[in-house]
Amino acid sequence: MSTSSTAGTARFQARRAARGSVTEYAARAGFTARGVIYLLVGVLALQIAFGDGKRQADRGGALAALADKPFGSVVLWALGIGLVGMALWRLSEVVFGSVGPDGRKATKRMLSAARCIFYSFVAYSVLSFAVGSGSGGSSDKQSKDVTARVLEWPAGQWLVGIAGVGVAVAGVWIAAQALRRSFHDKMKLAQMSPRVRKLVDVTGVGGGVARGVVFTAAGAFAVRAAVDYEPKKAKGLDDTLRSFADTPLGPWLLVLVAVGLVLFGVFSFAMARWRRV
Repeated sequence: MSTSSTAGTARFQARRAARGSVTEYAARAGFTARGVIYLLVGVLALQIAFGDGKRQADRGGALAALADKPFGSVVLWALGIGLVGMALWRLSEVVFGSVGPDGRKATKRMLSAARCIFYSFVAYSVLSFAVGSGSGGSSDKQSKDVTARVLEWPAGQWLVGIAGVGVAVAGVWIAAQALRRSFHDKMKLAQMSPRVRKLVDVTGVGGGVARGVVFTAAGAFAVRAAVDYEPKKAKGLDDTLRSFADTPLGPWLLVLVAVGLVLFGVFSFAMARWRRV
C-alpha cells in the first residue's frame, strides 16, 4: 500500500472516530434532557391526580417549574443544548445510518429524519423559553389551534383524522415495543449488573407502555375532533392526562400513567448511560 493511501485511510479513520465521539456525547446529552422533561411532566401529572393541578402537565409546565428553581435558567439552557444534541445525533443517523445491521435502511433513515425534526422543534421551544421569548406554550391550546387551522383546509377532516390515526397507531407500537423489550437490542446489556438490568427493564417497560397509552389517547381525541368537526375536542398532553382522571377508575388511572412517565424519565437516564450510539 502506498504512503498516500495509508495516510488517507488514517485520516478517514480519525474523522470517523471524531464524528463518533461528538455524536455520542450529543446523544447522551439529549437522552438526559429528555429524561428531565418526562420526569417533571410525570410529577406534575401526579400533583393533578392528588388535587394540586396548578401547572400544566406538559413541556411548558415542566419548563415553568424549572424556571422557578435556583439556577433554573442555567438548567433550561442545559436542557435546550442537550435537545439540540439529540437532534444532531438523529441527523447523523439520517446521513450515516444508525447502529445495528439494518441501520442504513431507508425506513430507518426516514424515522431518524422525523425524530430530528421533532427534537429540533422541542429544542427551539426550550431555548426560546430560556431566553424569555417564549412561555413554553400550552400543549392544549396549540393542539386546538393547529386542528382548527387544518380543518379549514380542503380535505382538512381527512388530514386531521389520518394524523390522529397515525398518532394512535404510533402509541400502540410504542407500547408493544416496550412490552417486547425491544430496547435490549440498543443497549449495552453486558455492562450492566443484574440489579441495573432489572431496573432498566422495569422503567423501560412501564415507561414505554405509559408513553404509548398517552399517544394512543391523544390520537383518539384527534380522530374524534375530525369526525365531529370540532377542534376543541383535540387535546394536548395536559388535557389528555387530565382525561384519565375522568374514567371510571377516577384519578388512579392518571396516577398509574403519571408514574409511568416518571419511569420513562428514569429510563431515559439509563439510555444516556448504556445506549449504543
